[in-house]
Amino acid sequence: MTHNESAAVSRETDGNSVPVDDVFADTPIAAAAARASQILTPGGTGTLPRPARPRIMTVANQKGGVGKTTSAVNLAAGLALHGIGVLVIDLDPQGNASTALGIDHRKPGIASVYEMLLDDVPLRDAIQRSPSNKNLYCVPSTLDLAGAEIELVSVVARESRLRNALDPQVLTELGIDYVLIDCPPSLGLLTVNAMVAAREVLIPIQCEYYALEGVGQLLRNIELVQAHLNKRLHVSTILLTMYDGRTKLADQVAAEVRSHFGPKVLNTIIPRSVKVSEAPGYGMTIIDYDPGSRGAMSYLDAARELAQQVGTKESGQ
Repeated sequence: MTHNESAAVSRETDGNSVPVDDVFADTPIAAAAARASQILTPGGTGTLPRPARPRIMTVANQKGGVGKTTSAVNLAAGLALHGIGVLVIDLDPQGNASTALGIDHRKPGIASVYEMLLDDVPLRDAIQRSPSNKNLYCVPSTLDLAGAEIELVSVVARESRLRNALDPQVLTELGIDYVLIDCPPSLGLLTVNAMVAAREVLIPIQCEYYALEGVGQLLRNIELVQAHLNKRLHVSTILLTMYDGRTKLADQVAAEVRSHFGPKVLNTIIPRSVKVSEAPGYGMTIIDYDPGSRGAMSYLDAARELAQQVGTKESGQ
């Protein structure tokens, strides 16, 4: 019997049959489709509070593979979906954030964060709008940025180049509420520039063994920047990533992080997901690639939590 014939039979009013559509509505695929429809419907995600001034946040962790870039672009996409203006600054020479946001950063002659830091190209000329959302912008990275650490050594006010490049007038004109700076997995001059430019640090920590390894050194560097370069800088947000609910270890790590950082840890935990890993390969965030997936829903929830901090933590900036 074909699917259509089966559906026709199921709709016979014999008093006992159940419509096939009702059966399918209870499947995981149907549930994901319903969530995706709600997310992609204008106004379906509701509204979020906007900060009184742009929140400039550095997304940092010198340990690689913790979901740093993934978190930066997906949090940005989640905020933008709610109508909030977001600028992602790709400060990683690998350019993965630029790729995930659909920016062609390999195009010859493109103005990038490298030119903005070293050649005094203004923010207005380096910024690009992501094709995925009118509220989402990016200053892309190119391979030229790989040599910037060395070139910055001899530059005047080398630690403040990014802060000086963030033109408040341009941010206001474009309606930017959040600036998320995606750092390389190191504690070099690029990361220092990000910390000097920002008021807040968001640290993604994976729910795996040695999760807190290296975070201590990162916190010490943040303290040094606070003491000598940027007194306003503080760790405002911790995001737990790569959670695997099948293991006791993930719960143990999550509990340890929460006991150490307290209310700075978002309630939302990002699950380990193949879909989340696949999305950048298509030049998309998970919210565009598979909006009904667990990964997309988790990043949307995390974005909402981040926005809800406006009335509480923003006063400390």
